[in-house]
Amino acid sequence: METIQTIVQFFQTGGTFMYPILIVFAFGVAICIERFTKLSVIRKANKEVWDRVYPFLDEGDFNGARDSIANSESTIASLLNMGLSRQGSVRRRDDIEIAMEESMMEIIPTLEKRTPYIALFANICTLLGLLGTIMGLIEAFTAVANADPAEKADMLSASISVAMNTTAFGLMAAIPLLITHAMISSKTGEIIDSLEMASVKTLNIISDFGKRQASLTSSNG
Repeated sequence: METIQTIVQFFQTGGTFMYPILIVFAFGVAICIERFTKLSVIRKANKEVWDRVYPFLDEGDFNGARDSIANSESTIASLLNMGLSRQGSVRRRDDIEIAMEESMMEIIPTLEKRTPYIALFANICTLLGLLGTIMGLIEAFTAVANADPAEKADMLSASISVAMNTTAFGLMAAIPLLITHAMISSKTGEIIDSLEMASVKTLNIISDFGKRQASLTSSNG
């Protein structure tokens, strides 16, 4: 109970700048939760799709691979569909690779969506905290300007202590947001790396299959 009272008192004595810091922090937390949840779902779905489609690819059964991901809305399915749709009609490796790179260019922005705002909100919290402290110090020095000389030191120290609350709260809000931003960025990078890995493996399988088909055709001829 005392802890709650201390937190409430700390917030109330910090001044009006505590409220915008709290609002910005709330927006940052909302984005963190949304992005972390979304990326976790994407990562799980991608793994399930890859585990399902890879055996077909490994056996050279591209029709089975296409059928296995036909109804999937995962990012890896979109990527593989772009390459597999060109497997039968296009023989050049470069054409298939360009098609899959085009799909990656569409996927990556959706993975990184809103993530930069987390770092932005963290910086805003810090700056609002500093601004609140500066404004508090200005008010403190103005208030003690005409005070009794014997009371100036006590009044000034109390006012400075209160003014520093906004900087402390700004940092308390910014640090978790920055840590979460790093974690989400790392998670996004892992998903992108896994998509690139799947793209290269699929491309190599399609290319090797095409070479074997061409070799068999030439030997039969």
